Amino acid sequence: MKTLLDRALGEIGTADADGLEALRVSLLGKSGSVTMLLKSLGGMDPEARKAAGAGINLLKTQITDAISARRATLDEAALAARLAAERIDVTQPPRPEPLGTIHPISRTVEEIAAIFGAMGFAIKDGPDIENDWNNFSALNIPSHHPARAMMDTFYLTGGEVLRTHTSPVQVRTMLSEPPPIRIIVPGRTFRADHDATHSPMFHQCEGLVIEEGITLGHLKGCLSDFLSAFFGVPNLPVRLRTSYFPFTEPSMEVDIGWNKKTGEIGGGTDWLEIGGSGMVHPNVLANCGIDPRRYQGFAFGVGLERITMLKHGINDLRLFYESDVRWLRHYGFSPLSPATLHEGI
Repeated sequence: MKTLLDRALGEIGTADADGLEALRVSLLGKSGSVTMLLKSLGGMDPEARKAAGAGINLLKTQITDAISARRATLDEAALAARLAAERIDVTQPPRPEPLGTIHPISRTVEEIAAIFGAMGFAIKDGPDIENDWNNFSALNIPSHHPARAMMDTFYLTGGEVLRTHTSPVQVRTMLSEPPPIRIIVPGRTFRADHDATHSPMFHQCEGLVIEEGITLGHLKGCLSDFLSAFFGVPNLPVRLRTSYFPFTEPSMEVDIGWNKKTGEIGGGTDWLEIGGSGMVHPNVLANCGIDPRRYQGFAFGVGLERITMLKHGINDLRLFYESDVRWLRHYGFSPLSPATLHEGI
């Protein structure tokens, strides 16, 4: 057995992975040398079997331990070789990738926040899922009112709605804060409509001012300053045209001067509708716990996609949401050039 052990240990110590497995089979397999020695114990008398069995078991243990140790050594060497071969040189420069850009809608929100922030407005936000009261009833649109037909709404099973405008945030603000109030509310809104100029999800920015002595003159002055700054057109022609919204009285469409043939904003003699506005309806003030005999206010709203399309010459609303990297690189903005205020704001 000593001769067998010495030979086995010598071969195991120099074997590679495949050779080691072959040695294991030849020594410890069903027909292996050590296994055959164990099988020979059956033909011995009890005393001889006891002495020989102890020696053979010791031989088996020594060979098994040697194989395990050699396998561990080979595995460690293989791992070291793999780590060396697959090592990443972190000192190499990164692969050149184009710099990401800010989405046009995000840039529009930044610009609006900068402009109205300079005018003393705070920015408010609210949930996308609203209850009926905040989205409709508090805004002078009860369940029987035909104005609800103006908004193709997504209703949820619990009676809530995906907000059809950001006006519910105005309601939440009036219910939680006493006048004076001066806020803008940019955010997502939802309506069941989809074509080249409409999307089931789109963005609005609404504004609300509630103070004593507020008039339509304040409304027009505020919107004129904002639109001139946003489009970069000094003295941009702005007009208020009589309209109807259930939550304002009187209600006004907001038009800006433009050239219908060339698309130039501020040029020509044509008018382009840009948003809605009006004096906050006394019923809305009363619904929100504000005395309409003391306080007056104005509200306005613009579609962010609409004014972004006009400003940058984008002709299809759906392009905003297709995530086409080529389009984003063309119309996007560098993250290193934040929105800044125009002179004179």
